[in-house]
Amino acid sequence: MLTAPSLSYALLAPILIVLAGAVAGVLVEAFVSMVHRTAIQLTLSIGTLLLSLQQLWRIRDQSSTTAAVNSVTIDKAGIFLQATVILLALVAVLLIADLDNFVALASALPGSHEEQSSLREKSKQTEIFPLFLFAVAGMMLFPVATDLITLFVALEVFSLPLYLLAGLSRRRRLLSQESALKYFLLGAYASAFFLFGAAFLYGYAGTISLAGISAAAGGANDIFLLIGIIFVSVGLLFKISAVPFHSWTPDVYQGAPTPVTAFMAACTKVAAFGAILRIFYVGFAESQTIWRPIITAVAIITMLFGSLVAIAQRDVKRMLAYSSIAHAGFLLSGVVALNKDGLAASLFYLFAYGFATLGAFGIIALIRDSSGEVSDLNRWIGLGKKSPLIAATFSFLLLSFAGIPLTSGFVGKFAIFSAAYESGNIALVVVGVLASAIAAFFYIRVIIMMFFTDPVNDSVSVIIPSIKSRVSIIISAVISITLGIAPSLLLTTADNFANFIK
Repeated sequence: MLTAPSLSYALLAPILIVLAGAVAGVLVEAFVSMVHRTAIQLTLSIGTLLLSLQQLWRIRDQSSTTAAVNSVTIDKAGIFLQATVILLALVAVLLIADLDNFVALASALPGSHEEQSSLREKSKQTEIFPLFLFAVAGMMLFPVATDLITLFVALEVFSLPLYLLAGLSRRRRLLSQESALKYFLLGAYASAFFLFGAAFLYGYAGTISLAGISAAAGGANDIFLLIGIIFVSVGLLFKISAVPFHSWTPDVYQGAPTPVTAFMAACTKVAAFGAILRIFYVGFAESQTIWRPIITAVAIITMLFGSLVAIAQRDVKRMLAYSSIAHAGFLLSGVVALNKDGLAASLFYLFAYGFATLGAFGIIALIRDSSGEVSDLNRWIGLGKKSPLIAATFSFLLLSFAGIPLTSGFVGKFAIFSAAYESGNIALVVVGVLASAIAAFFYIRVIIMMFFTDPVNDSVSVIIPSIKSRVSIIISAVISITLGIAPSLLLTTADNFANFIK
């Protein structure tokens, strides 16, 4: 006899609210005229995220392993990760709202006033807002999913909108088309690997739940378990841009619209690492002797590769792409640690890195010439003398990425390396510190180019940011400064929320 599934709507409400907002956004696209669409979509997106955040605050002390028929677990760490996604999305949506702000560009182009107005109208792509909300909903579900099918569904829910978002500049940049195609094709392969691994894990444990897989560890046919872990890890490592599954990252970061790149770089990292932490801390904890050497090797290679290859980049977006690859290696140290300190450090690191990333890409979107955005580092020479405040803010965020003291990046790296050291992974700590020193070189090189080199004739200018971009960049910079000076404000919270229930 069929019975209705038992759902805890109060605990699922943060995700359901965002999904409802995304559906409402689709209806707005269908029935509201273009004149009012942008304002309505932006208001709807911000209101949806704030309402979801309010509901998360209400359930912050609640937990359940049966929120959605044993396939979703709401716990302290899951709530922290969901809140991080929403807070980052609130800042990212302000950058995305400025994606089609080409007033400065249009005024510099030849043509009549009517032609310029037509250009501005054609550049508006309000469908980005419902796609954005669907992606956020998937990112919120991914870290709290506790069976392999729900994990796969969440993976696709946030991946498919991102494939479309990466190609939204197709009319203006051929690179955007290329990035969307690469992201889609490689993402499809990664999803196939994930499903293949899930099939092996089901064959091994007879269940798709993470708790069931953990309980079955140590039984017969360990080769099935090993194959399942490897293939599931491939699908997840693709999302965090770990080597050797990183090849899509530089092209997508460079080709996608910069506000979309900011959203992907910040929020996808949080969602993907949230899922990885839950899977390895809950599902694979009893079989750590099998996967720990593999993930350790991947972390070491990822840290070194990302730091070394970034040195040769002459495009600032590609440089930050390889920087994000190195940061993925640093974050894998928290996975390998497999202790509460490692989980707390990972939560702090994801929060701090996400806001620094949004601020950095928000500034990149402001650097333009008469033909549009400029990401060629050679054109940034002397920027500090033309726009000292913008260059100084960007420099601070770069120093945060490098892990310089009194920045949030330093605290995050110190915490995560300390956890890895306590777990006995000395090699990981040594390589991490070395990779951080290498990374500092290319970050400081950009600062020297901006402040200590005379500007040239073809250097760029900075457009005056709108209030939305200004707010997003200020929030990101202030949070990065605050967490560097007073890290206990978040470290204590992260430690209190560093708990997965099984």
